[in-house]
Amino acid sequence: MTIQQKGLLQPPGGGTSYWFAQDLYTFKAVGEETGEAYALCQVVIAPQGGGTPPHRHLQENESFYIQEGELEFHLDGQIVIATPGTFLHSPKGQLHQFTNTSSLPAKMLVWVTPAGFEKFIAEVGRPANQVISVPPLSPADLEKILTTAPKYGIEILPPPVEPVS
Repeated sequence: MTIQQKGLLQPPGGGTSYWFAQDLYTFKAVGEETGEAYALCQVVIAPQGGGTPPHRHLQENESFYIQEGELEFHLDGQIVIATPGTFLHSPKGQLHQFTNTSSLPAKMLVWVTPAGFEKFIAEVGRPANQVISVPPLSPADLEKILTTAPKYGIEILPPPVEPVS
């Protein structure tokens, strides 16, 4: 049996982009191009609170390589301040979160194995070519994210409740 595989070239600025909440996800490789082995995206994380809520992937491993800026990662309760050149790996099932607490955007590569996560982002995100600037996350958008996540094996945890003083 012969396996025919084609190479993949993504020029600078290439890929399919989606706004997911306030962050921009640009997929450089998706599952249908990699035999479902992986998906690779570049993410630009908005300053002052961009990022993700605590969540875990039940189907994929997720790796992060910080290109620009600074992100605060929570990996199973451990806090890591990730700066350019930092690499982190979150195996499937690990609770994790990242947040941009700085005043500047941050940029990172996210490698997900196996592929599939890109379909979640495509389903709940907004195509970037149709949105000039990202609107705030609406209650309807949040509900769509929360109801769609389990379909892709993603468990999103609600934010902690602030104690009433």
